[in-house]
Amino acid sequence: MSVAAPVPKPVGPSLKVVYKSSTKPTWCPGCGDYGVVAGVERALQTLQVPPHEVVIVSGIGCSSNLPHFLSTYGFHSIHGRAIPVAEGIKLANHRLHVIVTGGDGDGYGIGLGHLIHAMRRNLDITYVVMNNEIYGLTTGQASPTSVMGHKTKSTPQGVIEEPVNPVALALSAGATYVARGFSGDVKLLSDLVAGGIQHKGFALVDVFSPCVTYNHLNTFDFFRQRVYRLDSAQHDPTDLQKAYQKAHEWGTKIPIGLFYRAEKPTYEDLEEALKEGPLVHQKAGIRGRTEILDEFV
Repeated sequence: MSVAAPVPKPVGPSLKVVYKSSTKPTWCPGCGDYGVVAGVERALQTLQVPPHEVVIVSGIGCSSNLPHFLSTYGFHSIHGRAIPVAEGIKLANHRLHVIVTGGDGDGYGIGLGHLIHAMRRNLDITYVVMNNEIYGLTTGQASPTSVMGHKTKSTPQGVIEEPVNPVALALSAGATYVARGFSGDVKLLSDLVAGGIQHKGFALVDVFSPCVTYNHLNTFDFFRQRVYRLDSAQHDPTDLQKAYQKAHEWGTKIPIGLFYRAEKPTYEDLEEALKEGPLVHQKAGIRGRTEILDEFV
C-alpha cells in the first residue's frame, strides 16, 4: 500500500493545475490503460479540482497502478478491496472527491460483492473500471467479462460461462450514474469521467481498455469497428428501461456513452453522523452518552 507523491501547486494564477506525477506508467506499449489515465487526468483538468481534494484508490492488477501516475492523494489497496477502502475514506471526509480505479478481475470478480452494495447505497464515489476482458497481470487467464468461447490460458477449449454485464448489473444494483467508455476515444472518456466526478451519487464508468499482450480478440480494431455513441443515437439517459435495453446490445454494434443518470439522496446525505460535517472535522468522542446508557438501565 502506498500514498502518492506530494501534491503540486499551480505555477501561477493563469496556469492550470498539473495532475501528472513524475512516476511514468509501466504498462505494455499500446495498452489501453494509457488512454484511461489520460482520460482521468483530462477530466480533473477540465473540472480544475484541487489535487488535495482528490483521492484515487485502486486494488491489484495492471490497471491498479494508476494512482501512482497522477499527483493527487492515492491509496494502493489489496485485491478486490478498493471499494471498502474508498468507502472508509469517503465517510471519514465526504467532502473529498473519491475515485476508484481498477480492472475487470479486481472489480467484477473478487470485488463484486463490495461493488454491488456500494451501488445500492449510492455512495458518492466514482469507479473507473479498465475492462480488458482478460487477466493481464497474471498473463492471460479468463476474467469475469471474457466472452463465451474465448480461448485463454485457463480456458484452452474456450470460456463456457456467460460474462458479467457491468452496465446491466450497475443499473440493477442502483447506481445513479452508469456509463461506458473506450480508451480509443479519450475525449468522450474524459467527459464521462468528469460527469461521474460531478455527479452526486455512485458513478460507474466501465471502459473498454484493450490488453494488447494477452487479449487478441477484443482489440482496438474490434471495438473501433463496433462502438457507437449513445448521444448520437438520441438516447435518453433518464429512461431506465431504455438504458437496460442498450446495456444488452452486443455484436456488430456496441453502445458507449452515458446510459443512465438519476438524482437521488446519497448515503452521505442520509447518514446522521455526517449531518454536522465531515467526521475528520468533528470532535472525537460519543455524544449523548447519558441517553445511550439510560436505554440499558
